[in-house]
Amino acid sequence: MKRMLIVEDDDNLNRGISFAFERDGFVISGVSTIQEGWAIFKQYQFDIVILDLGLPDGNGMELCRKIRECSNVAIIMLTACDLETDEVAGLMAGADDYVTKPFSLSVLRVRVERLLSRTSLKESAMIYSYDYKLDLNLCKFYKEGEEILLTKVEFRLISCLMNNVGRVLSKEQILAKLWDNHGNFIDENTLSVNISRLRAKVEKNPKKPEILKTVRGIGYVWNKE
Repeated sequence: MKRMLIVEDDDNLNRGISFAFERDGFVISGVSTIQEGWAIFKQYQFDIVILDLGLPDGNGMELCRKIRECSNVAIIMLTACDLETDEVAGLMAGADDYVTKPFSLSVLRVRVERLLSRTSLKESAMIYSYDYKLDLNLCKFYKEGEEILLTKVEFRLISCLMNNVGRVLSKEQILAKLWDNHGNFIDENTLSVNISRLRAKVEKNPKKPEILKTVRGIGYVWNKE
């Protein structure tokens, strides 16, 4: 199921786009400001962002640039202005496509489908959550844009958790994932040690974890709230 973020302050247009794409099976998050858009973008992994250029708290290009610093998500920019300079500026900010108002929802739907089909072919193995990014191809982990060095076990552990964001994983499930192809076994004590080490690297206050949480009697969860 695809997830779409709509950042548009025209309530009627926001609801119209939401309704059209919900019928197509999208999960929609609709907001009206840059601040709301950025806050919710950090919480979920979106497939596409529909972003208005003119917003109450600033220019949509600001949000576009912030998103591009941490994500390759598909972005379509909406604007009431058809000046070539604005289109160029939007594309330079990182937008993949540009739609001038007024437009038909049928046209927007085609643009979205075409863009998603293109991006799915070139999509790298990236996982995003809050201010964290995990590059599965390069085996690198980033916090607020800065690379955080992880051991092999820590990387396998965080990959397991971030691939199952919001889902509680039992210790047994995690240990099964951490058993590598060479038969190197990770026991429960080693798991606890590596959880503690990861918390020291990802949490603001490792003693009061908000991201990598323990579910007493079961296991651990990469929290999505």
